[in-house]
Amino acid sequence: MAGSRSLQERYAPNSACFGCGPKNPEGLHIRSFPEGDSLVAEWAPGPNHIAFANFASGGIVSVLLDCHGNWTAAYTLMMSRGLASPPGTVTAEYTVKFLRPTPVDRPWRIRAWPDNVEGDKVIVEGEVVADEKKTATMSGTFVAVKETHPAYHRWQ
Repeated sequence: MAGSRSLQERYAPNSACFGCGPKNPEGLHIRSFPEGDSLVAEWAPGPNHIAFANFASGGIVSVLLDCHGNWTAAYTLMMSRGLASPPGTVTAEYTVKFLRPTPVDRPWRIRAWPDNVEGDKVIVEGEVVADEKKTATMSGTFVAVKETHPAYHRWQ
């Protein structure tokens, strides 16, 4: 992954999204890469992501899973439809389960995969792993939006 361009850098280099936008100077800059049937990301938290002791804010964990899940849905639709770029997608429904506190003193591996595709809707499952322990899981419904939706051109 090091040295490779992420999906965000390839398809949304001007995005200002807090979680995944390369152009947001205050953002989290998650970088998603295809790996088999999943998307994966390695992400290193910092001391400004702490909620208590040496553990991350659940909000930060949630944002990363949400953005990574959205990219999983968009990439899945792009590949299944033979598109040159991913369609604009948004989160319709989203659940995070926190299994244990996520430490901020080591990198995280974030993985998400499509569970079901139905038209413009993709059900995505995902997880965060830190120190070889699964700390959070997510399940979400992400949908491709129509041209009249404000997020239609979100990747440009």
